Amino acid sequence: MAGNKVICTTNNVEYIAIRKAMCAGARTLDEITEMTGICNKCEGCKSEIDYILSSVCGCKNVMLKDVIDAVKNGADTVDKVGEITGAGTDCERCKALVQNIIELGR
Repeated sequence: MAGNKVICTTNNVEYIAIRKAMCAGARTLDEITEMTGICNKCEGCKSEIDYILSSVCGCKNVMLKDVIDAVKNGADTVDKVGEITGAGTDCERCKALVQNIIELGR
């Protein structure tokens, strides 16, 4: 998902706020709700939040599960995760999220 846009139209929460929460360790809907204030009821929340939570790199279409699997299989740096999954090798915007996944293991 490239660029920034309002995801939660009820509370005016933008995509970048959700990604920043993920970079700070939020991985569940409850954690995202608490950190960003999304409503979980508007059309944007209903249609987009699950995908946002499950994805890491939009440029290479890398999912969270792919990065977690790479980390569990020994990838202990952002560059190693990138070699395995492609995450962070294009525009590099997802590198902070990849680093957080490495640190938390989730």
